[in-house]
Amino acid sequence: MNDIHATPAQVREKIRQGIITGQTAGMCNGYAQANLCVLPREYAYDFLLFAQRNPAPCPILEVSDPGERLLYTIAKNADIATDFPKYRIYIDGVLKEETTDASSFWREDLVSFLIGCSFSFEGELLAAGIPVRHIEEGRNVPMFLTNIPCRPAGIFHGNMVVSMRPMPADQVVRAVNATAAMPKVHGAPVHIGDPAGIGIADIHRPDFGDAVTVYPGEVPVFWPCGVTPQAAVMEAKPSFAITHAPGHMLITDIPNAALKY
Repeated sequence: MNDIHATPAQVREKIRQGIITGQTAGMCNGYAQANLCVLPREYAYDFLLFAQRNPAPCPILEVSDPGERLLYTIAKNADIATDFPKYRIYIDGVLKEETTDASSFWREDLVSFLIGCSFSFEGELLAAGIPVRHIEEGRNVPMFLTNIPCRPAGIFHGNMVVSMRPMPADQVVRAVNATAAMPKVHGAPVHIGDPAGIGIADIHRPDFGDAVTVYPGEVPVFWPCGVTPQAAVMEAKPSFAITHAPGHMLITDIPNAALKY
């Protein structure tokens, strides 16, 4: 379902009603999207410190009060438990369930972290004439676990997850410049070129999302990714956590332009 010209509020309502359940790349062009990590209050400080120590993969856009489901800053009246197309439920660090509505899992001690998403800078890439392959092919962005260590904090540790977009070599500098100006949604790439340099064995077999076509002569470009908290949750094994399913984001009311320097 192509909602590229719909308003964020209209898309969130369709998600809440279960009309939209798929990945959100390319929706509401010009508006920021957000990742999610929800944790019991006992783990919230550790995660906040983890995010502050790793701002490239974990740029925080908003933090909720314990038990609060509504957002007030990045998306007016957005319901954290219903307005993402798909959620993942983790028990002791193990994925137990995927669902389109997390309401039945909600607890009064849960603290929600809304984290910047690389989908937000894709409009800047498109405006600069740079192809975004997963949008062209109607797929989820390919995401990979790397050997790049995050700075640990409390119980949270692990390696960075990156998203990948292939492009012709003569467009890489423009891509770097366009995204470096948006640190609240991951900023500049963390690696350019040989995937093996950051521990990726096969660029055609992502750990999350979908594989995309990489044409001869193209350069793979890797950005820090907001799925990094999910990797940290799987490593730290907190008793309970809710995250978004990779690629299934919250559409916020914040224009991408507001996230630039």
